[in-house]
Amino acid sequence: MAGPGNSPLGAMNRPGPSLLIDSELSLSLLKIADAQELFSLVEDNRQYLRKTLPWLDEVRSLDEQISYIAHCDSDYELGKGVLYAIRKSGRIVGTVGLNWIDFENRSCGVGYWISEDQMGLGIATRSCFRLIDHCFTDLNFHRFVLEASVENIPSCKVADRLGMRLEGVNRDREWLYNRYVDGKMYAITKPEWLSGSD
Repeated sequence: MAGPGNSPLGAMNRPGPSLLIDSELSLSLLKIADAQELFSLVEDNRQYLRKTLPWLDEVRSLDEQISYIAHCDSDYELGKGVLYAIRKSGRIVGTVGLNWIDFENRSCGVGYWISEDQMGLGIATRSCFRLIDHCFTDLNFHRFVLEASVENIPSCKVADRLGMRLEGVNRDREWLYNRYVDGKMYAITKPEWLSGSD
C-alpha cells in the first residue's frame, strides 16, 4: 500500500526536468552532454568549493564527472533524487538538487553550489526558492531540509532568507578532507511555506 507520497516512480511525484526561475535563470536536469562544461566549472572553482564541499576528490577527471552525472540520472529515474544545472543566460553557473527524497514521509533534502564569481547575486536563494515551491506546490511534499556546516555562512544565510527554521546543530556531522565539521539543520514544512507566501 502506497504511503502519502505514492510510488516514487509515479510521474507526478518525480521532480520536473526543467524549472524556469526568471528571464535570466533556469534549472535543467544535468545530462552527459553537460559533463565538459560542468567539469570545467568545477576545475575553475576547485579550491573555493573545497572549503565547504566534501566530494571534490571524487571528481578529478572528465570521466569521473560523466560517471557522477550518470549516477544522478539513474537516481532520478528511480525517484531517489535529482540534480539540476543552474543556468544563467544558458551558461552553467552551479548545481542544485535533491540529495535524497523520502516519498513515504514526503520529505527531501537540498544540496547546491555556485561558482565563486557568481556568489552574492542571489542565485542560490532564487534556485532554492524555485525548487522548494516546486516540491510543495507541484509534488505535494511536506518537508524540505537544508544542511550546511556551521562554517558555511553563505548557505546559512540562504536558509534564513528562505524562512527556514534552524532545528539544531549536529556535532561532527561531516568529514571534510582532514577534519569533522559541525552541521546546522534547517527545515521548512509546506504549511509554513504557504503561510509565508500569503
